[in-house]
Amino acid sequence: MKGIALPGSTQSTGPFLRRPSGRLGVIRQRNFRVFFIGYCASQFGTEMASVALVFAILHKGGSLTDLSCVLAARIVPMVLLLLGGGLLGDRFPRRWVMPSADCLRVVSQSMLALLFFVSDPPLWSLLLLVGLNGVGEALFQPSFNGMIPSLVPSSDLHDANALISISRSATRVGGPALAGLLIVVIAPAAVLAIDAISYLISIVALLCLRITASMTTAATSLVAELKAGWRLFRAHTWLWITTLQFAMFNLIVWAPYLVLGPAAADQSYGGARAWGTVVALYGAGSILGGLLLLGRRPQQPLVVSTIVAFAWAAPSATLAARAPLPVVCVGAVAAGIASSVFTTLMHTSIQERVPPDAISRVMSYVALGSYAAGPIGLALAGPIATVSSISVVLSAGAAWQIVANATILTLPAIRNLRRRSDTAPKQPQSDSLPENEASG
Repeated sequence: MKGIALPGSTQSTGPFLRRPSGRLGVIRQRNFRVFFIGYCASQFGTEMASVALVFAILHKGGSLTDLSCVLAARIVPMVLLLLGGGLLGDRFPRRWVMPSADCLRVVSQSMLALLFFVSDPPLWSLLLLVGLNGVGEALFQPSFNGMIPSLVPSSDLHDANALISISRSATRVGGPALAGLLIVVIAPAAVLAIDAISYLISIVALLCLRITASMTTAATSLVAELKAGWRLFRAHTWLWITTLQFAMFNLIVWAPYLVLGPAAADQSYGGARAWGTVVALYGAGSILGGLLLLGRRPQQPLVVSTIVAFAWAAPSATLAARAPLPVVCVGAVAAGIASSVFTTLMHTSIQERVPPDAISRVMSYVALGSYAAGPIGLALAGPIATVSSISVVLSAGAAWQIVANATILTLPAIRNLRRRSDTAPKQPQSDSLPENEASG
């Protein structure tokens, strides 16, 4: 492929540079290896539990309304507390914030498993426990994004994020598949118990990290710290542009695709089996995207991420055109590759440029801005398609993605951002709070 160095090459050809240290050199970093094992375990458990919870509710006679309320109970605290999670991740040592958040999720999933094992739990108890899980997620995620620069030298950030992306994609494919098997063989409650154990593994891994962590009381107020994070977010033009790009993608392209894609598959391709194949191939594409990035660092990361993001139009466009199923599948693979590449390059760019003591707050603004509009798109896609048609809504999304990406490529803030050099300290940055310590 033009622009990508051949394996074994150390010379840049185009925007990509193949590093001579090998694709999995970051795994040699002891702290990252331990962290990665814990993350893989908890992520796999989370993906399994997402399926198990649905069937646990349905097997106990729950209605679709009950199911909707329970799923919303996890999302609401995640959205409301995301900025608070970013604040905690910058104010206190992340290696303690994250296990504390995991403890909440252990309690949540353990109690859910117990309730489904012994009784028919009332709806209020499910809402409470699933909401507690959402609180844990809101507290965990901003610290997770800020922790990675503390574990590896800056020269390994790119590969670390690529491996995280591969793991996330693989568990999204394998977790639900294994959960489906275990639900049949044992019970949904047992899968929820496994999820609780996976969080315990994550806690142990985090406590085994060998990094300096000093807790310091911030001199400024919580509101002042949030304002400082917001100013830093706005100060990086490329950052708020890419966040806006992803927000509009979720609103106009991806949310309608998630709602209308199954209906389009049912109308044109025979239903659930075809849609399941498309979803699985999207996950496979995400894994492939992460693998392609290992050892290859773009010279212009945002140019590359924006170029590959054109592929996000492919799933909607192929479904709208009622293209043959193999063509739809190719579009799903391409979109999966784009998702992994975009996320990896954006996270690496943030971690390279945002001060270590502000990453969690900045990432919480990025996450909130990126995903807050998604539920609106989910709510509006069906009614708009009813008034017009599925093809019209999907075509509009694909057209938006192409026009928006072409526009973004013309912006100097995107074109001028270059990858940071490989020159880095011999040791990773410590997970310390004071700026003079973290930056040194």
